[in-house]
Amino acid sequence: MRPSLHGGDPSVLRRLNSAATLRALRDGGECTLTELAGRVGLSRPTTEGVLAGLIDRGLAAESAPRPGAGLGRPARRYRFRADAGYALGIDIDAHRVSVAVADLTGDVVGGHRAGLDVQGPPGERIAAVRDAVTACLAAVDVDRRSLLAVAAGTPGVVAPDGTVTSCTAVPGWEGVRLGRELARSFSCPVLVENDANLAAVAERWRGAARDTDDVVCVHAGLHTGMGAIIGGRLHRGRWGAAGEVGMLPELGLRYTTAALLTGTDACPKAAEAALAAFASGVGDAPGAALRGAGVDHVDHADRVLEAAGWDAAEAKAVVERLAARMARGVAAMALALDPEMIVVGGPLVRAGDLLVTELRRRIAPLCLSPVRIEASELADEAVGLGAVRLALDRIDEDLFRLDRRPAADA
Repeated sequence: MRPSLHGGDPSVLRRLNSAATLRALRDGGECTLTELAGRVGLSRPTTEGVLAGLIDRGLAAESAPRPGAGLGRPARRYRFRADAGYALGIDIDAHRVSVAVADLTGDVVGGHRAGLDVQGPPGERIAAVRDAVTACLAAVDVDRRSLLAVAAGTPGVVAPDGTVTSCTAVPGWEGVRLGRELARSFSCPVLVENDANLAAVAERWRGAARDTDDVVCVHAGLHTGMGAIIGGRLHRGRWGAAGEVGMLPELGLRYTTAALLTGTDACPKAAEAALAAFASGVGDAPGAALRGAGVDHVDHADRVLEAAGWDAAEAKAVVERLAARMARGVAAMALALDPEMIVVGGPLVRAGDLLVTELRRRIAPLCLSPVRIEASELADEAVGLGAVRLALDRIDEDLFRLDRRPAADA
């Protein structure tokens, strides 16, 4: 329910009016002064004064007259300035970094990807991330100073201060104060979040779970992580470790890629050895004919899934075993949270929906209530888009906050 815009302290009232007008202009699109006043429920003179303040702050502008508007002077029309600032989203995984920059309406205006050395030290990895950001901003001619918030997603448990407190997917990443390191490159707020959490945010924003309030996102990669939206809000837990049920080996969510590639439920040491063997193109295991030296683990897994999609019997059997292995952990999360939907995404879902189909079949009997299980619609863009959304939410906090005076009131 929109708060009352009448009565009370004049400075608070001005800020309420400004926030409501800005939101109406952004969400409702271009309009005349009279139309805007009607949307917000203010008088025309009050709306005109508020609008003047928003124009002074660079958040609104008068639109060019529409051609063919008829005789006489056309009514002035106003618009939200989506280019008044930008949000930056960064996805840092074991093998690559992806950067996306979006305007204030969430439209992505550019992006950049670069490979990362999985064995490289943290300083080298962070330097590569900075280079990718620089390349992205240069390609779309966005000044770094116009960034209003930055968010980054990474594997592992991320503490509220942006420190990676636990990570098995990226060597040397545990203990890195990623938020602080990235903040050296920006003058705006910098947020860091777990990759599965951001994938969940993205799926609710623009993916398979649009506007669904209770969602679990399964992010299947080197290991399988999960993020949860509860009551329309991301659930992080006290220390950022919500959804990390894969830490329990018996739930079958660790070494997911190794299990897919080898077709076994290997112990950690055996799983690491299998991954190393696949990377070098040696050893025997189901799907071995699909291997190729010099290709990362996710690409190997993608090839198995492609073969499974074409009914290659061996690969299909491997995926079915993987689904049986993962079902325990995903069902445990579903039983704990009772979500409306489970979205399955991540690198292992890129090649088709066989894994999702098998998970549907195996999870349903383990749950006490019906739950939809859908494949991600965002492919490998989910984490980056989730980072963009997180940055936009942080920007919105500043744009619409009422506990400090905007520049127009100073």
